[in-house]
Amino acid sequence: MSAFPFLAPVRRAACGLLLGAAGLSLALPGTAVAQTPSKAAYWVLLRDKAGTQFDAAHYFSAPARARRLRQQLPACDSTDFPVRADYVRQISALADTVTLVSRWFNAVACRATPAQAAALRRLPGVRAVELRSAVTLQPAAVRPPAEGARMEISAANRRLARQQTASLGAAAFRQAGLAGQGLRIAIFDVGFISADKHPAFQQLFQDKRVVLTHDFVRNKADVFVGGSHGTEVLSCIAGQLPDGTPLGLAPRAEFLLARTERPWRELYAEEEAWLAAAEWADRNGADIINSSLGYTDRRYFPEQMNGRTSLVARAAELAVRKGILVVNAAGNDGDDEDWHTVGTPADGDSVLAVGGLDPDTYLHIDFSSYGPNAARRLKPNVVAFGSVLAAAPGGYSPVEGTSFASPLLAGFAACAWQQERGLTVMQLFEKIQRSADLYPYFDYAHGYGTPQARFFLPNQPAAPPAVPTFDILPRDSALAVLIRPEAALLPARTLPLYADSADVPPAAEKPAKAPALGRETPATQSQPTSPAAPAEAPTPGLPPAHPDYLYWHIADRRNVLRFYEVREVNQRAVLRIPLSRLRAGDTVRVLYRGFIQTYSAQ
Repeated sequence: MSAFPFLAPVRRAACGLLLGAAGLSLALPGTAVAQTPSKAAYWVLLRDKAGTQFDAAHYFSAPARARRLRQQLPACDSTDFPVRADYVRQISALADTVTLVSRWFNAVACRATPAQAAALRRLPGVRAVELRSAVTLQPAAVRPPAEGARMEISAANRRLARQQTASLGAAAFRQAGLAGQGLRIAIFDVGFISADKHPAFQQLFQDKRVVLTHDFVRNKADVFVGGSHGTEVLSCIAGQLPDGTPLGLAPRAEFLLARTERPWRELYAEEEAWLAAAEWADRNGADIINSSLGYTDRRYFPEQMNGRTSLVARAAELAVRKGILVVNAAGNDGDDEDWHTVGTPADGDSVLAVGGLDPDTYLHIDFSSYGPNAARRLKPNVVAFGSVLAAAPGGYSPVEGTSFASPLLAGFAACAWQQERGLTVMQLFEKIQRSADLYPYFDYAHGYGTPQARFFLPNQPAAPPAVPTFDILPRDSALAVLIRPEAALLPARTLPLYADSADVPPAAEKPAKAPALGRETPATQSQPTSPAAPAEAPTPGLPPAHPDYLYWHIADRRNVLRFYEVREVNQRAVLRIPLSRLRAGDTVRVLYRGFIQTYSAQ
């Protein structure tokens, strides 16, 4: 799907040389084209940029130059140089229409007949001409919002608005005066209808902190058309309720708004628009790109979600090399039996992919896409609420999707970077992961968990060392995980040693609504009891109480998970893992109440 409307929608790489000359294919792999149309879309890949001249001080805005200087990046590299004008003229003379000229990939997108494409291949500066596969236009799958937008806000929705930021430790950022000042955030989306008139953004526009807009679909400046998904996304960074309650964490940041999507349809041109917007955001000084967009089964196969195949994944990786943090929604296909996995560009190794958390359970929300990516790398990296209150035309509305978890994290990243401005983009990426509440534990539903603001702030009370809460006890044929007596106290009761049984499910069992690899809905035992629920009314300044779940996984010698699970704890003998389940080199990790312990199989 492209945008996730209403849904609740680099590898550390050194500065690159000219990618267009390195054999990089921009064509869409893996999709057959039954018949070549009279005019089709092509990528024309060029050989070189010989003789081009480039003045970085003239081309880049002052914020863009400052970003590179802060991160000790070169003022420019060959990917920033313009495409040779003589090559573009030759292609324009032969092709039907030129739709994009990409500096980053030294390539030209155009429409041409097969005969024109053959002529293009004979041009001296052309390395290759590749047909872009046709894509059938289909309506995007949508879930309507739970209720229409209204200015009246119920008590439940007001509580949700507070929790969606409190869960990330927003109070600590506010007390430190961190609201994204000095950061520039680019948002790529389907449109921003009513954003310029909505009371949620009155201060934002009054202060002229929307510094630049561009519609890459129509090549116009006006982005307040097309759809309201971008309005909802923007509100999860910079919106506020009429009483001043913030809906996101970075209301004082500056914004670049880019329309890159057409609503309800899938065109490969949308990936071109994403690339064009990324080059534009780089030139105009974006520190962060939020992309609540994704491309999946209408264009690719799951095995292509490896961070290297799609045009947008490679564009995102280049943006990261240029010092921009790319934050992307993981996707809303978690309950799709035929897909499950994250979309692209969330599959990129250096893209901060954000999954969705259920505000009621603080666990993976059912539609949020699962990791890992096809290269077996961790995705999502972190999670935030996948059900939020957002600004929408006419008022405010509860909406669902990883589309809204992503901007919550983009605002979080802006505040964290404001606090530690000297961090490189990948240092920030890693610190955000380390700040999450499950770290160093991870799984393919929650990543490392929910980042916490206090991790980035000085003079915060030091977190007490994790107190051992359980023991892993090898038995003759199994590992037993036993909650310690001092950690077995729950409100008004003490856990029994046994409620009934705590056997791990058989290897062949596939839990419902989850990949065979793991289970995220809490496993209940035969006499289940609810964990401590999040507080109805959180104490001011503190995040809601997190339920006490036990997380565990089995990882192979490459640290790739073979199985993972979340359990409600209703007895001290909480888990029994048959040793027959383990292979040589496997590691079992268990996390409970902040304490993590491992067992290595020989």
